[in-house]
Amino acid sequence: MAGMVSIPESAWRVSRREFFERLGGASAALAAFPPAAAVPSASPDEPFWHQVKAQFILRDGLILMNAANLCPSSLSVMETVFGYLRDEDRDASFQNREKFGELREISRLKLARLMGASPDEIALIRNTTEGNNVAVHALDLKRGDEVLLWDQNHPTNNIAWRVRAARDGFAVRTVSLRWPPESTEEILEAFGKSFTPRTKILSFSDVSNVSGTALPASQLCHMAHAHGAVVHIDGAQTFGAQSLNLHEIGCDSYAGSAHKWFLGPKEAGLLYVRKDQMERYGPLVVGSGWGDDVKPEPRGARKFETLGQRNDGTLAAVGKACDFLNNLGMETVEARTRRLARALKEGLAKIPGTRVYTSPDPVLSLGVVVFNLGRAVDHQRAYRELYQRFGVGAAFHPGEEPHLRLCPHIYNTMEEVEKVLKALREVSARNA
Repeated sequence: MAGMVSIPESAWRVSRREFFERLGGASAALAAFPPAAAVPSASPDEPFWHQVKAQFILRDGLILMNAANLCPSSLSVMETVFGYLRDEDRDASFQNREKFGELREISRLKLARLMGASPDEIALIRNTTEGNNVAVHALDLKRGDEVLLWDQNHPTNNIAWRVRAARDGFAVRTVSLRWPPESTEEILEAFGKSFTPRTKILSFSDVSNVSGTALPASQLCHMAHAHGAVVHIDGAQTFGAQSLNLHEIGCDSYAGSAHKWFLGPKEAGLLYVRKDQMERYGPLVVGSGWGDDVKPEPRGARKFETLGQRNDGTLAAVGKACDFLNNLGMETVEARTRRLARALKEGLAKIPGTRVYTSPDPVLSLGVVVFNLGRAVDHQRAYRELYQRFGVGAAFHPGEEPHLRLCPHIYNTMEEVEKVLKALREVSARNA
């Protein structure tokens, strides 16, 4: 198909060292990934991050800052997916595929360690949407009950609840916050006064893809539990971007997608359900692997994985993505993401007429940066021009007050941040 570029077989069939040699600079690229303990606690310098960038096949001239939607996989993840797909297609026998059960469990164990959970609490699902819908449809709700949502949730954590409410007759209440809120106290006050004795579930995105606002997840979990409510978190914008411990956060369930900040394979995701809440959550799909009984022997979160045939290499590559992040250290990844986002916000604030909707406070934000270039600017045109003229991959949100979104990740450099800000200054002037 015209315009499409595929990876030649000769590229991904070679060894890891040979691949880097073809890219030019094998020793530097390989040296970028010492054991996690060897990564300095202070923020690494720019040459280090250029070496990290070399682990991705981003085309020349592209500045991709759309991590809230889709991220590229690292070379190691891609090679894992392609390698196992080739292996399976060469021999699709039961005997050859036996290894994939073990590889799936290795991925589960690595995810559990990364996220501060136990393996039996982790399901390898397809994406955040599926995980959110497990919470929406699995929990028992009846007429008169209430579900409390945030107005800046992702649609699958808002609309899906309303669709079920229209069918089953329970009520949906929504907490509204300013863009951005001024403090954690403002957020907690808004949520706190919204609970009623009928509130059974609190469901929120811990970082909004719409505004970039980060919520105090642990404090909201404690608040909800004090009111007797179950808590589900849409973690699409924190999974892979932030160092997390789900046991410490205290949520009852959490969902995330591997194709975003986690830098993993496509069509894979995480669903965490706290062990003592597992019986309350039922699967959306019951398929092969469930067993013959209505209640088979205990399987923990694996009960959410009877989804039929999947790409076995994808599930194996989830563990490889964990390795990639662990080798860098999640604290290092989070610090880098925050530094890039901070530089963007500081630069945007200097562009005349620009309003930054995402808080400069690191407590109230993470890697999502949302802004408006001024009422005189045609934002849809600016969005197209950013990509066509400057190679900047951003996101555009229409509406009464349209805005743009930039989400940098560890494959971006500070030099790219400066290029994006320069492009925005020019685009803003041209489209006013």
